[in-house]
Formats: sequence, structure tokens, C-alpha cells
Amino acid sequence: MKTAVILPAAGAGRRFNDDTQAGQASKVELELAGKPVFLRSIDLFLRRDEVSDVLLAVAPDKVDAFTARWGDTLRFHGVRIVPGGTVERWETVTKALAEVPAHCTHVAVHDAARPMASDALIDRIFTAAAKHDAVVPGLAVTSTLKRVEAAAVDDEPEADPLDAIFGDVGKPTQPTLQQVVETVPRAGLVAVQTPQVFTVDLLRRAYAPIIDGKLDPAGVTDDASLVEALGERVYVVEGDAGNMKLTRREDVPLFEAIIARRDADEQAERSRRALRG
Repeated sequence: MKTAVILPAAGAGRRFNDDTQAGQASKVELELAGKPVFLRSIDLFLRRDEVSDVLLAVAPDKVDAFTARWGDTLRFHGVRIVPGGTVERWETVTKALAEVPAHCTHVAVHDAARPMASDALIDRIFTAAAKHDAVVPGLAVTSTLKRVEAAAVDDEPEADPLDAIFGDVGKPTQPTLQQVVETVPRAGLVAVQTPQVFTVDLLRRAYAPIIDGKLDPAGVTDDASLVEALGERVYVVEGDAGNMKLTRREDVPLFEAIIARRDADEQAERSRRALRG
């Protein structure tokens, strides 16, 4: 296997920054325990025999600024910065796919905002991908799932006549109401993560209908769904509960706590090995 790893990092991170301003550093540049998120994600792949190339895809209007800040560090590690899309994730992956070298046999697409995938998870993915053309990690769904829709008008709170005078001043924020349509059986359901690994040819065939304008990409949230649309099999290996995606600002303390615990565990293990000689 000669795998090119694509890390999409062109998103605006609107759930992380409510109003992203021009020139503002993206969430993937946020430091977690002294190292930017995207560098922690890249580190997951740098020492792996299966990986020959790493491509970090950033917003096209931020390539120059990103390169000025991080270009030397990334070149040292052999990582290439490539322009991604402007709106949707699929655009970024499509543009990065065009930059994958001809010698690569496989492509791994991994969210740049998932910096904590374990070595064991990546081992499982690459082991399976050596035998199968499309492999993704997934965790069995354990929460109760309910399908909802907007609440009926009758369920909305009555209008307050004083609102015309005082507006919302002094009023508690009203929660957005939805109503349950059904409880979805969770048997056989998995929550899919990244990295997702495919043969290069298969992933390019999967994206071709979008590029050719034959498939509406609305609602496409991962690469495997495009492979499924071709009628090709996608295999699932056990995911990793710690392989979380940094989505909201309040996630940061949790990520830092987990990183600190992992670092402490690794240091303790190194000390034990040293004592054993």
C-alpha cells in the first residue's frame, strides 16, 4: 500500500466560531496542549509505513497566509498544503484528489479536526484496507434515536402582548420546540468516523458523478456514502470512542484533559519499560 492521506481543513468552523472573521485563524490551528489541532492529526500518519504522502487542504483564500505560518514546519514533515473548496467538504476532497500522486494506491480521508485517533484504530483500518477497497471505522450506536420534526403551531407558546413594547428584554430564552415522529431502531446502526480508506480509483469514480454534474451533492457528509451510491461495498471496522471531532469551543477542555491523561499514561509506560531494562 502507498497511501495518500487527505486532511480537509478548509471549513469555516461556524459551530466553533459563531461569526468567523476574515483572516481569523481556523479551529484546526487552535493549540491543544501546546500543539495545533491539525498537526496532532497529521502526526497520526507520519510514521506509518503505509503512508507515502500527506496533503493538507485549506481554504483557497487562506493558502498563502497558512503557508506563511506553517509552511516550514509542514515541509519538514513532507506535508503538502493544497487549496481546498470554498463551501462544501466534497469540494475540498475533490480538489485534493486531483493532487494525489500517480504512485499512490490508496487514499485515506481524515478530518483535520480529529486529532486523537488511536494507533490501534489506524492499524485496524489499514489492515482491512489491504484486503478491501473501501473501509471506514464505526461505533455501535448506544443512544436512543428519535426522528423529529418542527412542532405543530398549537404547541408554540402564545404571543405576549407586551412584546410589542418591551421586546425580549427580561424574558428567558424560549427553547426551540420539536416533536417526535418516531423512535428509530438502533440495531445495526453505527456512528461513522474517519479515517476512511479507499483505493484511489474507487474514490475517484465515486466523486466523478458530482464533478460531471450528474449527482446532487446536497447532504453528502462523508466519502463512503458516494462509494455506496456506486453500488460498491463499504466495510466497517471497530471505531474508537476517543476519536472525537473538535466541533464546538466547549469541547476544548475535554480534549486537553484527554491529551494530558494520554501523555501521562505514555510517560508511565516508558518509565515501566525503562525499569524492566
